[in-house]
Amino acid sequence: MSKKSIRFFENKEVRAIWDDDGNKWWFNVIDIVAVLNEQDDYTKANNYWRWLKRKLKSESNQLVSATHGFRFIAADGKMRLADCLDSEGIMELAKNFPNTKAMKFLDWFTYSDNTIDGQSKKKAYTFWESNLIGSAEVGSVKALQKIHAYIFGGLYDFAGQIRNKNISKGGFTFAPCQHFHITLPTIERMPETTFDEIVDKYVEMNVAHPFMEGNGRSTRIWLDLIFRRSLKKCIDWSKINKNDYLSAMVESHTDSTKIRQLLQGALTNKIHDREIFMKGIDYSYYYEEN
Repeated sequence: MSKKSIRFFENKEVRAIWDDDGNKWWFNVIDIVAVLNEQDDYTKANNYWRWLKRKLKSESNQLVSATHGFRFIAADGKMRLADCLDSEGIMELAKNFPNTKAMKFLDWFTYSDNTIDGQSKKKAYTFWESNLIGSAEVGSVKALQKIHAYIFGGLYDFAGQIRNKNISKGGFTFAPCQHFHITLPTIERMPETTFDEIVDKYVEMNVAHPFMEGNGRSTRIWLDLIFRRSLKKCIDWSKINKNDYLSAMVESHTDSTKIRQLLQGALTNKIHDREIFMKGIDYSYYYEEN
């Protein structure tokens, strides 16, 4: 069996390993404990789990007996045994953490978040298999509209529709909608043959902000499609810190140096890796959280 980091919760990795015999995923318990306790120190998370395990065992809780040991790469780079639980075990474990983080985690883990963000995120996860955008459409305004409509269809009545109102955010006013008949075709015609050209196009589309909501999440997928087609690369968004990304995007309105550096440092040739795409969606939505 091979280790597989299949999902990210906010800024923390949740690792899992596939069991061929049992046909199911086993999730690293320490990763879950670190998430639920908002703990960045792996040793402290491990110590907490050891304490909780003793407590549960003294209460004759069957959760402890359900754990299995699998090897994961530890902080020292060596493969070490770690307690793991299957999906049912993880949901039971979360119930022993009576805090708001546990509820949010369970919504994420079970795909049961019924908010607009939760529902659209579930749709975004399935975009990988959709084959919605043909190669000839990549980089077009129509492709961006299709992405937006796919993710937000049924959630916003303007899904996939170019806005007809002017909007602003954080004191910055995005491109006026009355000029979109000129602005958007101009952006669409921008070249995409080099890294710099692609980033220029991405920055300009961000300034345009063609939808009432959901611009960032849609445009990041759009950007990755362009990178995949033109450079046979994509962005590993998990390598880009949220605050660094947001500040770089604000600055890109006048100077795109920082966003270029961040994107360049996160480029990968793993364009067929579903894990990279799934992590990208998790981080993309994390960027939008207040």
